[in-house]
Amino acid sequence: MTYYVIYRDEEKAKPAGIFVLDTASEAAVLWNHRQGSWTYNSELVARFLDDHRNLDRYENVDRSTVEGLAVLVTGRELPEEAALLSMLERGSGRTQ
Repeated sequence: MTYYVIYRDEEKAKPAGIFVLDTASEAAVLWNHRQGSWTYNSELVARFLDDHRNLDRYENVDRSTVEGLAVLVTGRELPEEAALLSMLERGSGRTQ
């Protein structure tokens, strides 16, 4: 899994979002502020990461880094890796 911290601008003063991407399947979940939950949305994540205008607005980080930022972004701890994998699999339709 690959973790990304998203910022509102290139200043990277305050994290604004988190993406979790399974590079093998290209499945992705993100923290959805409106719903207050993790949401499967591979298309949105791919569009954001592939847009050259966003290159300065995100960082690829390791799990321990995103664990430290998760409470700031989501108000709660980052889910365990197994839970994230389950979300990715369910969202991509790989499990029932």
